[in-house]
Amino acid sequence: MNQENRAGQWSRARQVASPNQDARPHGEVSLLLLHAISLPPGQFSGDAIEALFTNRLPPDGHPFFAEIAHLRVSAHLLIRRDGECVQFVDTDQRAWHAGRSCWWDPALGVWRSRLNDFSVGIELEGDDDTPFTQAQYTSLVDAVGWLMARYPALTPQRITSHAKVAPLRKTDPGPAFDWAYFRQRLSQAAFKQ
Repeated sequence: MNQENRAGQWSRARQVASPNQDARPHGEVSLLLLHAISLPPGQFSGDAIEALFTNRLPPDGHPFFAEIAHLRVSAHLLIRRDGECVQFVDTDQRAWHAGRSCWWDPALGVWRSRLNDFSVGIELEGDDDTPFTQAQYTSLVDAVGWLMARYPALTPQRITSHAKVAPLRKTDPGPAFDWAYFRQRLSQAAFKQ
């Protein structure tokens, strides 16, 4: 693999390639979507998230898995409870994370759909009810700093939740995610640079 192909791989992330990706149609990266996931729901650790994003989730591994094992989804990054980051898709490529969604782009003054075309998806291992860990916020701020340095169009104002772009379908990262704390940490990190 040449250096150009590795440009969108974060050196601090463990690489686990997902087949659920393809080329971005215009090469634009200007939106960051934050998600939360736990598999089975409400349970943390284990390899079920990686199995889902690599099409290896056993349908008989848990009753919930039978409902989702057929899905072909991915995210660019997953931040585990201990802060470990796993990268499934090079950020220059399109991951399949946003689904049916739309977002008001204030820079263009239009509603946009097909968000996977121009967004990066970061999954946080968590749920609506369990507070996220300090290690996760630290890794998230570090990852966002790396992304903003790579993609000048990506600014703090262009970071939102899955819930905001798909409000009738999704709630993540949910009320347990502390947006004020995250934005404060992000602002402090930017100030230090």
